Amino acid sequence: MPWSLTVPSPILCKSDGLSFPSSPRINGCHSPSSPSSLPLCTPTSPLPLSSISVTTPLSPSSSSSLKSPLSLCIPKPPQFSLGADAAVPSLAKRKKPPMIEIPTPVAVKMGFAAVTPRGEEEVQVDGEGYSVYCKRGRRGKMEDRYSVSVDLNGDSKRALMFLQAFFGVFDGHGGSKAAEFVACNLDKAAMAEVSKRCGDAIEEALREAYLTTDMDFLKEDVGGGTCCVTAMIHKGDLAVSNAGDCRAVLSRNGVAEALTSDHHVSRQDERERIEALGGYVDFCHGVWRIQGSLAVSRAIGNKHLKKWVIAVPETKLLKIQPECEFLIMASDGLWNKVTNQEAVDLVRPFCVDVDKPEPFSACKKLAELSSWRGSFDDISVMIIQLERFVSGPV
Repeated sequence: MPWSLTVPSPILCKSDGLSFPSSPRINGCHSPSSPSSLPLCTPTSPLPLSSISVTTPLSPSSSSSLKSPLSLCIPKPPQFSLGADAAVPSLAKRKKPPMIEIPTPVAVKMGFAAVTPRGEEEVQVDGEGYSVYCKRGRRGKMEDRYSVSVDLNGDSKRALMFLQAFFGVFDGHGGSKAAEFVACNLDKAAMAEVSKRCGDAIEEALREAYLTTDMDFLKEDVGGGTCCVTAMIHKGDLAVSNAGDCRAVLSRNGVAEALTSDHHVSRQDERERIEALGGYVDFCHGVWRIQGSLAVSRAIGNKHLKKWVIAVPETKLLKIQPECEFLIMASDGLWNKVTNQEAVDLVRPFCVDVDKPEPFSACKKLAELSSWRGSFDDISVMIIQLERFVSGPV
């Protein structure tokens, strides 16, 4: 009697109930790790080869932790016999690992920093006063990272108006090493520099923090670099810095206000600076590049281009006023497809004049819009609800 072999289809899915938030750190950074084994999913019935498909279902965001990475569900090979009464293939499934739960908002309150895990398909964080959504692009492994440090003085008894906070979005290129290093160290360098100076020298302190972090990373002797955008809140003041093409956009009564200027090689002042230093800029693969290589003129890292690609940030200072509603910080994976005002218009209904703000939903909608418009890059979006960090005159 003839027999036939039916192969179940592999499916990409999220493991149920697992949460692997970023590892907290104190006076250092511990790289988070992924589970050592992947849970197995067993299809209820075998499927023909023609029906093989790949899906990535999403689950609702959690308000207390990062979502678990996508897990690859691989059924065991079917067991069969060659006899006339061949049995239906039976599949075994491996027991899921125990749940690990570290509430992210609690960790941040304690002064820890949240750093984007490696190897994630997406990262979801809904913290107190901020939300983050990161989505891996279609070019390879995720190279974006983010960092959040709140209440850096460690004094929870102080009023919110005195709260210090440091936020960052980092878009790595040539690998994720630089973005990961900066996410772990730039906040510490910034606070160390601020503590040395009076309040009027914030811009100088941030400049030194960027340069110090750059020098420290170059000592690691690894390749790659990262664009950066950071926001520091200190006693009701907002200081936004950037190096590269990550961008920060403020909503002021619904009007988009860019607080940073992208450091593209095509920018006239940046091109003149590079050429004055003996470098050249050319049009390569549809983009202006330094030495036919990098499309940004400022970044941390990039050892082989360090003569021209500087880590000096541009910084803008402002007082947080009642009309300052929220700040959007994102990598160029968003801004290449979504304009500043479009971003503000999308986010505002989720965050302003509503009983229950949903900034995380707004982050995700922005990333989905950019992806739908054809972005192939990693997309990282952070929304900071500014009113949560000031409550009156200092």
